Amino acid sequence: MTVLSLTASGCVVVHGEREVVPAATRSEAARALEDFTTAYNKADKEYDRSLDADRVAGPLADIDAAKLKAGHKNNPGGNPSHSPLTFADAKFVIPEKAAWPRWFVADTAANKGVKGSRWLLVFTRTSADDVWAVSYLTVLAATDVPKFETDEDGWAQPVTADDAAVTVEPGKLSQAYTAYLRSGGDEFGPGTHTSQWRAQRKKFASKPGLARQYIDEPMSSGEYAPVGLRTADGGALVFFTTHRYEKQTAAAGTEIPAPTADVRALTTGEIKQSLTLEFVSNQVALDPAKGSGDPRVSVLGRIEGLTGAKGE
Repeated sequence: MTVLSLTASGCVVVHGEREVVPAATRSEAARALEDFTTAYNKADKEYDRSLDADRVAGPLADIDAAKLKAGHKNNPGGNPSHSPLTFADAKFVIPEKAAWPRWFVADTAANKGVKGSRWLLVFTRTSADDVWAVSYLTVLAATDVPKFETDEDGWAQPVTADDAAVTVEPGKLSQAYTAYLRSGGDEFGPGTHTSQWRAQRKKFASKPGLARQYIDEPMSSGEYAPVGLRTADGGALVFFTTHRYEKQTAAAGTEIPAPTADVRALTTGEIKQSLTLEFVSNQVALDPAKGSGDPRVSVLGRIEGLTGAKGE
């Protein structure tokens, strides 16, 4: 499934559809959330990728597929710890846009995670013949969810990939973030997913008997394209994807720390002196308006999943 919501022109015209309309009705959005929840719980209970394959897309599809693959390999009979995910107090942030694809954000409470947090799910579909699928998922403190710009009817405003009104163009956020993780800089503000994560990497890069190397890559095309909404203060809340590798290399005479069962389930090759872990990560960031008090981008949330591993 391809997400093309953010383009240089701001819209994608398919089948001649040029009228700017809400991406979904509120009742349609509510039904999409219900259908996703049902499919996700079935897949999690059975560890069966086929049960929710049409309800996930983009980075979440990669993360979900790997989780279910590992779960099935370790527990072929299903998930012995399955606990159904439920949502409540759903609010829908639905932008108006022209043509397909279309997308919207569900802002919900859930029965899992930190109490009082909000789960933000980006639903997308590429045509009227497709079902709504979740491409991005993040969990934020309720106080971190911004107020969105809406019109008199309550419809939100999408941002374009080349929006010049914000500090970093949304289409360049993935590249800017991976560059920051490698080399630092002043485009991103301090926090758990920026300065603290860089400090943690530095701390663990070289420990007695074990070295770690990190490679970060942007993902910003096709189904991994970012999507964003204008916030009431003129900035934007942007969802974007990154891809990373972490290589662990044991010193001579030592061994790689024993990986978990899920890691082993996704590992190819034989772990001798090194293990390379592959992750797909989806982030959500507040991209401030140019000229605002603090121009730095704030990465509010990050959910990643192991998607593969290789032993050497």
